[in-house]
Amino acid sequence: MEGFQIIPAIDLMDGKCVRLTQGDFERKSVYSCDPLETAKMFESIGIKRLHLVDLDGARARRVVNHKVLEEIATKTSLTVDFSGGISTDQDIKKAFSSGAHLLCIGSIAYKDEPLFTEWLEKFGPSKIILAADVKNKRVVISGWAENTSLQINDHVARYIPKGLKCCMTTDISKDGLLAGPSFSLYQEMIESFPSVSWIASGGISSVGDIEELKKIGVTGVIIGKALYERRILLEDLQPFIN
Repeated sequence: MEGFQIIPAIDLMDGKCVRLTQGDFERKSVYSCDPLETAKMFESIGIKRLHLVDLDGARARRVVNHKVLEEIATKTSLTVDFSGGISTDQDIKKAFSSGAHLLCIGSIAYKDEPLFTEWLEKFGPSKIILAADVKNKRVVISGWAENTSLQINDHVARYIPKGLKCCMTTDISKDGLLAGPSFSLYQEMIESFPSVSWIASGGISSVGDIEELKKIGVTGVIIGKALYERRILLEDLQPFIN
């Protein structure tokens, strides 16, 4: 990923835009906006990339919302990175054939190192992003429903020799709270793995947060709830859009 990008998020559940709080499916906010119209709105201000999360897929452990993905991919020019429920070769094929440009993969990278490595080699590190979501620096998987004892540093380190180039990390203790992101976590990861592009997610609540993350050196910032709750306005993003 070149330069610095603002990446709005659309999280899908039952075909609707939602946001979870700290990854809890019982603590969700449902928004009346249509996913396609929301994507078009982002596109209209110059946004070039979208993070589309299939929460139904994350729970079902298979891709579910591929029709919404296809609609956004065919009716906008946004570069769509897609995540949620990607567990098999069939899921990969379905996501790419539905229009995903990049895939963010978390659970399989933890559970099946040979398969994730195979996908990195087959599709290339420019197409496959490691979704390394954490709580207390330990990897969390399965739609954030399953904690592991694996430290994020160890998780990322094993894929550097396999060609990993991009990592998207959400500190779920910050997600949905609008209380600021984990600046220290991203600082540490960038210093530890300078060859990896880091995308920050979770807790972004102000333009100041975006400015600080850019200064730290992340290559992308995912913004969700702050936009839907109008803590950050679309016009506030203009200075960050190339």
